[in-house]
Amino acid sequence: MRDPDEELVQRVGVGDKRAAAELVRRHLPKMVGLARRMLGTHAEAEDVAQDVFLRVWKHANAWRPGQAKFETWMHRVAMNLCLDRLRRSGRQGGEISPEMPDKRASATRALDDRQRRERVRDALQRLPERQRAALVLCYYQERSNIEAAEILGVSVDALESLLSRARRSLKSALAAERADLLSGIETG
Repeated sequence: MRDPDEELVQRVGVGDKRAAAELVRRHLPKMVGLARRMLGTHAEAEDVAQDVFLRVWKHANAWRPGQAKFETWMHRVAMNLCLDRLRRSGRQGGEISPEMPDKRASATRALDDRQRRERVRDALQRLPERQRAALVLCYYQERSNIEAAEILGVSVDALESLLSRARRSLKSALAAERADLLSGIETG
């Protein structure tokens, strides 16, 4: 199966600015979304996405069709840039801005939904970075386990182990938080 980006990457490799613009149009939202969930701020996410596309421009000739899908290669570059930023800053990750509530939902439901997203976001941010990366790639970026493993540079079995541990940790953290909330209501 031919990579849908192969021709564009080849054109970028010879300096075609229109091909580069098309790659940006196709992949910018995914790169920004990945970086925002890993780093927590939109500004940093845009910086990472810009760095990804600069590397595409500079290294398009180095990409070899058939070794990995181009999109998978881009995700790996973005993930590595995010992990490097997290390590340099000494933090586990930033805040993930909650999604906008449905305008048709009631105010109470919108508040409940926002609070639930915030609890999940906070629990996600407390995960070790490799577990968080696995969840972000598979659930938010909708990468297959094979692609996510390739992006992270681990085996599929190792990725599945990361996902399993991450889901257990999230479930445990959210259950403990729910128990704390319920006990506060009962004693209040």
